Amino acid sequence: MSEFLFLYRGETRPHKPQEADEITQRWIAWIKSIGERGHLKDRGLPLELNGKVVAQSVVTDGPYAETKDLVCGFTLIEAKDLDEAVELTKGCPIFEVGGLVEVRPAIQIGM
Repeated sequence: MSEFLFLYRGETRPHKPQEADEITQRWIAWIKSIGERGHLKDRGLPLELNGKVVAQSVVTDGPYAETKDLVCGFTLIEAKDLDEAVELTKGCPIFEVGGLVEVRPAIQIGM
């Protein structure tokens, strides 16, 4: 099995508490289903929509919510290959709000 990182991009956050609760429950159920199939390595976390961007010695505000590329969370999974990892994205709640999942293979480094 290899490790893959799911980067969740472009999510808009619900404004009403009831909507937030509903989407949270869908995320919990979807991630739980990945774990029940033996593919969950680390459930990850949602990320704040603000922060800093660092390029060597230059620090700027960002990322910016207007950017479709905004990373709003991550999950680490295990799968036999990239195709299986992509298959595991099916049903991800981010698709309901026009977001996407970037699937990135992790490089194993012997330490």
